[in-house]
Amino acid sequence: MNCSNCSHFNDGGKFCVKCGQKLQEEAAVSQTAAASEYQPQPQPHTAYTPQQPNQRVRQAKKVSKSFFSYFAEGIKHPTATAQAAGESQFVNALITVILYALSIPIMLYVGWKLLLIQFVRSMFKLPIISEELAPSDMEDFNTSADLIKATDINSIIHFNFTDFVFKQGIFIFIGLAVIIGATYVAAKFGKVDVSFKGFFSRFGTFMIIPTALLLMGLVLAFLHVEYFSYFMNFGLLSIFLVVPFTVASFKQSGTSGLDRIYSTLIVYVVITIVLTFIANGLGEEAKTIITRMGNSTELNDLF
Repeated sequence: MNCSNCSHFNDGGKFCVKCGQKLQEEAAVSQTAAASEYQPQPQPHTAYTPQQPNQRVRQAKKVSKSFFSYFAEGIKHPTATAQAAGESQFVNALITVILYALSIPIMLYVGWKLLLIQFVRSMFKLPIISEELAPSDMEDFNTSADLIKATDINSIIHFNFTDFVFKQGIFIFIGLAVIIGATYVAAKFGKVDVSFKGFFSRFGTFMIIPTALLLMGLVLAFLHVEYFSYFMNFGLLSIFLVVPFTVASFKQSGTSGLDRIYSTLIVYVVITIVLTFIANGLGEEAKTIITRMGNSTELNDLF
């Protein structure tokens, strides 16, 4: 065996012939180490093995916690939070845009009956129509409107949640993507040096206030409060404020770029076109609802 002290090979004996190191102790240590190395380790009982939490659940909790903190900070300090937003806030900004896109059709789905009542009442309050109606007719109409409000019209018309909310939500999200893309292109023509993810993060952060308005309107719609439509309108129109705020929050890298006033006006044209398409899509859904209502004998019995 080889001596552990001088590495000299010994044919046998208890001591190394070169340095005098005791060989038997070294061999015993080697055998003990080898035995401990190959000794089987006891397996823990499966009944007492703690289960690790699901990785996706932990990741979802982490993302939701980060988003709520980000959203609350954006409400308290919208300008400072948006100006500090970088590419690291891209996911939070994307969630905000998705919430904005989905809250509109959900609000309309929940509160369309109230909107219908508001529309019909406003039509009957027009001067021309009011002059043609007798007071008794107005009383009958108000009674019918109250009956509509108290009736579960969804059970009569079978208004499908998935077909309306997700279809219109995707349509609105695409429209928002077009608006953000147009604003980014306009900013690049204005000599703003920023990546798309960084620009998207700041745009989405400026959308926190409009999204909060829509969410407040959604809560009012669930509570059957007719004023929810005002929050919906404010949330939709506030997109016109997000564009100049986002563009103005970046510094231009040169003076030869497109003036921010012109870039904002160009984006306003794009917003107007997009909102027109969204309104047309919602209008088609409204036509379908009105057609179903007109064909419903149960609803006609209310008038």
